[in-house]
Amino acid sequence: MEVEEKKPLNFIEQIIENDIENGLDSSKLRFRFPPEPNGYLHVGHTKAICINFGLGEKYGAPVNLRFDDTNPEKEEQEFVDAIKEDIKWLGFKYDKELYASDYFQQLYDWAIDLIKQGKAYVDEQPSELITEQRKNPTEAGIESPFRNRPTEESLDLFEKMKNGEFEEGAMSLRAKIDMTSPNMNMRDPVMYRILKRPHHRTGEKWKIYPMYDWAHGESDYLEQISHSLCSLEFENHRPLYDWYLDQVYEEGKVRNKQREFARMNVTYMVTSKRKLQRLVAENVVTGWDDPRMPTISGMRRLGYTPKAIREFIDRVGVAKRENLINIQLLEFCVREDLNKISTRVMSVVNPVKLIIENYPEGKEEWLETENNPEDENAGTREVPFSRELYIEREDFMEEAPKKFFRLTIGGEVRLKSAYIIKATRVEKDENGEITTIFATYDEDSKSGSGTEASMRKVKGTLHWVSAKHALPIDVRIYDRLFTHEQPDAEKETDFMEFVNKDSLKVIKGFAEPSLKNAKIEDHYQFQRIGYFALDKDSTEDQLVFNRTVTLKDSFKLEQ
Repeated sequence: MEVEEKKPLNFIEQIIENDIENGLDSSKLRFRFPPEPNGYLHVGHTKAICINFGLGEKYGAPVNLRFDDTNPEKEEQEFVDAIKEDIKWLGFKYDKELYASDYFQQLYDWAIDLIKQGKAYVDEQPSELITEQRKNPTEAGIESPFRNRPTEESLDLFEKMKNGEFEEGAMSLRAKIDMTSPNMNMRDPVMYRILKRPHHRTGEKWKIYPMYDWAHGESDYLEQISHSLCSLEFENHRPLYDWYLDQVYEEGKVRNKQREFARMNVTYMVTSKRKLQRLVAENVVTGWDDPRMPTISGMRRLGYTPKAIREFIDRVGVAKRENLINIQLLEFCVREDLNKISTRVMSVVNPVKLIIENYPEGKEEWLETENNPEDENAGTREVPFSRELYIEREDFMEEAPKKFFRLTIGGEVRLKSAYIIKATRVEKDENGEITTIFATYDEDSKSGSGTEASMRKVKGTLHWVSAKHALPIDVRIYDRLFTHEQPDAEKETDFMEFVNKDSLKVIKGFAEPSLKNAKIEDHYQFQRIGYFALDKDSTEDQLVFNRTVTLKDSFKLEQ
């Protein structure tokens, strides 16, 4: 009997297993994915999504989708909708859709309790001065002159802050922890700031908003999240996460635990939302879902598949330290999946006319061709053949070197699923450019006919499209958005300097008529050209295809 090889546990799974061994009831496991709705999710988020939802699947535990909507300046319903759609598209289901704003009243009530306990105070200093007084990890900070103000005064001011009686920046609520701590996050962090901005869910109700660190861990606690998993940049926030939790924790409840994993950086991509926003704002791209963007929406539109992205994350693994992943690994996973699922079609992206002079004028026949040799259930379809065809310009040379196995004067090739032809002559325009290639065909050489001529071996096989039946298409050839492997690593240079000016080329081509039935995001292999997906910009009269990835790459997967 074949024994299934068990994958070793990653360090997060090991933490969970240890917690279960030490008494955590496995039925109390609960995870969450907490995006801030201030932009579209990107390739870096796919790791967090796959980790959290993957753990949910592994342990049969619920996973909440909780929006950390504590900053009304940057949040929009558009981003909320896009995030929900991305998670669904990746194939994950969340248990509850929740928002930090669901807990604004409870967070406010707890903040009042902290003021009453002498653990929080209202500071009337500007934020710049507060930052300055924090000093640095090797030097003790300077206490605010308002740190020891009477409790009643802080309570009164905090209520007035909530009621909108002060201007933005006039004051803030700070936790009273330790201004000498080597961890800067513990030096009396700000818990609330005044922001007189409408919130996309609570409207005009609140004039103060909780800071991320205060809202995040307490939201985890309210939802009874067992393991709060986040990227490594929050590792030094963990003591504050735990301190805030200590203030509200009740015996007998699940005590949420923050643990960190390495962010995932991919070559030739930027994943800072601020930088992605700039690309959109400055019209470098057409929007958050531009196929050159590293957003999930952009990758989806380019033609990437959920399975390929999840396989990529699986191969990258869960690390404790940051790493830079080669984009070619992502493209390898995409290519592997598309090879299995894509319908093979014939399209010509740089066409030249081919006339078969001994094929009867006006005759047309429909030839059977396979949909996908990798999938035995994919079946076949029929494509029209006629006297006048289009082939790729690069598939013909008048005078060819020895190792050129495509069409040349006097040379023979097979037309895919059709006949063997021999080129005889060409016509050129006044600039010497070939306008038409003339050829003859071997009538007995029809593919699959079983004749002796059909068994004849020739060195090249070309794809083609019948001119009479050709469907005009726009083909978008996308290249990497940046010319630099790490566009935002050069601190002295603006990452925009590395934008690739040739990241998009649009070519007019022709396709076989079966593509008239293509649906948005359908995947195709244009034979001998690459993998393509139908874009949402398509109209009934003009189909637009995005090149997802080339057919081959020199990338070698390490075993």
